Amino acid sequence: MNVIHLSAECYPVAKVGGLGDVVSALPKYQQSAGVNAIVVLPYYDRKFVQENEFEVIFRSEVSMGDWSSRFEVLKEKTDKLGFPLHLIRIPGLLDRPEIYSYPDETEQFVAFQLAFLEWLTKFEVRPDIIHCHDHHTGLVPFLLNYSYRYNHLSDIPTVLTIHNAQYQGWISWDKFNYLPDVDPSKTGLLEWNNCINPLATAVKCCWRYTTVSPSYLKELSYNSNGLEALFEMEKAKGVGIINGIDTDVWNPATDAMIPATYDTDSAGKGKTANKKAICKEFGLTATKPLIAFIGRLVGEKGADLLPQALTTALSALKLKGKANILILGSGEPAIEDALSGLRTSFPKSYNVFIGYNEALSHQIYAGADFLLMPSRVEPCGLNQLYSLRYGTIPIVRSTGGLIDTVIDISEPDGYGICFQEATADEISHAILRAVELYQNSEQVSLLRSRMMSLNYSWHQSANQYIELYNSLK
Repeated sequence: MNVIHLSAECYPVAKVGGLGDVVSALPKYQQSAGVNAIVVLPYYDRKFVQENEFEVIFRSEVSMGDWSSRFEVLKEKTDKLGFPLHLIRIPGLLDRPEIYSYPDETEQFVAFQLAFLEWLTKFEVRPDIIHCHDHHTGLVPFLLNYSYRYNHLSDIPTVLTIHNAQYQGWISWDKFNYLPDVDPSKTGLLEWNNCINPLATAVKCCWRYTTVSPSYLKELSYNSNGLEALFEMEKAKGVGIINGIDTDVWNPATDAMIPATYDTDSAGKGKTANKKAICKEFGLTATKPLIAFIGRLVGEKGADLLPQALTTALSALKLKGKANILILGSGEPAIEDALSGLRTSFPKSYNVFIGYNEALSHQIYAGADFLLMPSRVEPCGLNQLYSLRYGTIPIVRSTGGLIDTVIDISEPDGYGICFQEATADEISHAILRAVELYQNSEQVSLLRSRMMSLNYSWHQSANQYIELYNSLK
């Protein structure tokens, strides 16, 4: 089976969030299961590309309305990521360092999709599946069916994975001429709420769509940023498949990024050593429970609630001086400033690193006692899966994939701390529960063993995708 994964992100080439991790791991595990899975990305002038060798395997021209440009497809020579990696480079458009936030982002991703389709028309062997990821590739299922230029390829099954339906790639109708030779009777498939909506278009036109957890699939019918009615209408096409994690990369027994490796049997000693190292680096006391947040500092992640919630928790008589809080992330400037300002109020109990550092994230997972995820929206969540792997107890709001992967300690076989509403009060209460739990070292040890024995490897999830592909052949 030949599968093409089409995406805007793939770690370590280009990553902003979970999309990059999934598109890095899923094709690798599919390769190990006997599937010929490749990844196609835009070209980014970033470290991975600069430090590795690529060869040009295809050249042609792409057009959007009155604009046209040469493009080329480059292939990484050694398949060092565990699968063939291809990059599409367009001078002045797909050859820049950043992934998002350019003023011509619409033009970037439309041109990326059109260039891919031009290349696809020249394939000697058609792929068995085109797997599109998020709205950045959402026009491909439509164009394969309803562009006269590409509809000779309409028998290729398309699968869409929705990593986050909050982002939909809205395009104004004055850019409709970017799309080549479209059947005019089918333009309604492009529209949702008076604009071209690539995510909605993909849901309508793909053969099947998946979400990154079963609970998120259900949530889309009542919380999908304006697409609720569409997901209700198209729910028969949907499948929820929980993300996995790359257990080669995320393995405390072999992780070269952490000071002390450990397994289930040595978790107590190993986590203590890592906790001492991270606390020393950030001026915290290793004898206190360490509660960490790792992620984007945006409202979607509940980060705007953290300043008030942490102030309430750290100021509580029960907690004052009895816990450490450590934040790693970047995002909205106002949230960054508010979280940075807390250092003045709690210099011995709190610290923050504004930015993102992959090695530091590994060190925090290994050293923290608890991981806080107060998300308003969490389609799957990978951070809680990393924390489970590293024996770090997750504190989560019950939403999306967090419902599917974290069981509260009040339940049989539970191992996490769950709360229902994304409010500062509920977050601070959950932190207090964590501090109380920390006092029972025997129970913490039991929970670590339970968490680290869970299997959220990509093997199972990759096989579910393969079963889905086979059902479409």
